[in-house]
Amino acid sequence: MGSLPEVDDLRLVTAIVRLGSVGAAARELLISQPSASQRLAALERRVGERLFDRDPTGARPTGAGREMADRAAHILGHLAVLVDQTRAAARERPLTVGTFPSFAPLLFPALDVPVTQVTDHGDRMIGWVAEGSLDAVVVAIADQVTLPPGVVATPIGRDSHAMLFPAGVAGPGRGRRPYRERVVIVYTIDLSAQVLRDRMIALGAEPRSAATAETAVRTARALGVPALMPSCLARMYAGPEETVTAAPVRNVLRLALVTPGPPPTALDPGTLAARLGLHG
Repeated sequence: MGSLPEVDDLRLVTAIVRLGSVGAAARELLISQPSASQRLAALERRVGERLFDRDPTGARPTGAGREMADRAAHILGHLAVLVDQTRAAARERPLTVGTFPSFAPLLFPALDVPVTQVTDHGDRMIGWVAEGSLDAVVVAIADQVTLPPGVVATPIGRDSHAMLFPAGVAGPGRGRRPYRERVVIVYTIDLSAQVLRDRMIALGAEPRSAATAETAVRTARALGVPALMPSCLARMYAGPEETVTAAPVRNVLRLALVTPGPPPTALDPGTLAARLGLHG
């Protein structure tokens, strides 16, 4: 068993990949850089492979390092769920429900029952449903990926994209390129990001991607530019002096409840659709 990586090894590898250097990872993990370097060197000796190429500018994962980081993230995610579920088992066990981070502020307040909340990437959580780690997950990619055997996707509702204009930001111009030479922040919740960027380019825009809905809105406000994002999230984030209009691109978002069987009665898709402001 001594040859197996420790949890702290996995945390270190994922932090280095995410932050780009051993020093930055050490600061995040609250350890010294020499300790982090020694731990990484010991791990590389243990697995018999170089995990990172290091130079004065930072650390870049090798193929082996990228593989270990991906698997480490999966394992750490399982450990987080394990801890949550163990604590829940000491009480009356609630459902464990997951969704992607940007949708959590909408979904979880809409539920009538207490749940153990989990946020992560949609494809990863679908895998956890199949493995039994999650009771249900709400995602917008169920019809865009191959679901594991035995997993059921029940439609909740549809949403469209909208344009959020921060206070003082002018609306689109006229003609076939109404966003000519204008930066537009783009965020979506399914796998259509590149399609949306291409369509905005055709309308003259200079699209910039955002990692989350909140990041999209904050960036749009900071730069004084519009943001293209799902309508339900645009309405949630829009301030009193901000405008939300229909997007100039047509792309239907289909949210679904993914479960290991029929949906739990506490998670009625019709009720969820109404509370989330989705179309049937």
